[in-house]
Amino acid sequence: MKAGNYQPDARTFQRRLRHWYDANRRDLPWRKTRDPYRVWLSEIMLQQTRVNAVLDHYRRFLERFPNIEALAAAPLVSVLAAWSGLGYYRRARMLHQAAQNVVQGNGAQFPSTSKELLSLPGIGRYTAAAIASIAFDESIAVVDGNVERVLDRLLGRKLNQMEVWAEAQSLLPPDRPGDFNQAMMELGATVCTPRAPQCLICPVNELCATRGEGSFEKKSSKQTKREVHYALDLRKERVLLVQRSKDSSLMPSMWELPEVQPESNGAKIAFTLRHSITVTDYVVRVSHQRFPKSREGKWVRLEALPDLPLTGLARKILKAAKAM
Repeated sequence: MKAGNYQPDARTFQRRLRHWYDANRRDLPWRKTRDPYRVWLSEIMLQQTRVNAVLDHYRRFLERFPNIEALAAAPLVSVLAAWSGLGYYRRARMLHQAAQNVVQGNGAQFPSTSKELLSLPGIGRYTAAAIASIAFDESIAVVDGNVERVLDRLLGRKLNQMEVWAEAQSLLPPDRPGDFNQAMMELGATVCTPRAPQCLICPVNELCATRGEGSFEKKSSKQTKREVHYALDLRKERVLLVQRSKDSSLMPSMWELPEVQPESNGAKIAFTLRHSITVTDYVVRVSHQRFPKSREGKWVRLEALPDLPLTGLARKILKAAKAM
């Protein structure tokens, strides 16, 4: 390992990384446009969500809301329905609010600088820098978990937040800042991975202080296990659903199946599935039950389910039951 104050040659690093990115970048739909609306949407969807999970949602969301005017004009319930399955629903609420702010307060013209972007709901330092550099060529670096890991390994030391942003900015070339930022993130996502980094195929391995040695990763939070039981009352092309309170701290106003006690009413388990939310790993038991018509809830037509803001777990159960 090189000395603690090691700095790679910036020009060599930039040249090698961009050459690698141009030849090896993944073919992702949001990389085929510089439309700030589409770039913004992809960045919000990708927060705490894997690329493979976003791809289909991104396509379907754009079919439904092709531009910022359509998103701003839509009812929130429709936006939440289109977001269903991605989780972290606060992102969808902030997305909708930000769209309305841009349309109503800025004539549908998307802010073009990172400073202006920070004024929008749901946009923080990373997202503002990503949109500004990719869509508007602003010379501003981004730092996400992937970039932070690349820089820690490249420089051979654990950087604090002030240092990591400064180092990212110092490596940023004056031309194609958006592509360079995406190259840094791509390197961390596909080569300089948290475990077993592929140093032999890394385009900048000769400039790296650690070359895979040492670990600067934060310890992952311990996963909590929990078992939950839900009832599926499905009859005459309708299903019984209940709505979460609008004051709920988690997924307010979303629709889900009734949660029940284990083997309530003597019902046997029909099927089991797994579901994870943040640091909780759920074992989900689903039983077929028939409730009295006076039961609190709502009978929803199966054909209407795609337009309803369902929780991700409810959607997963209904798909497993072939109700969607």
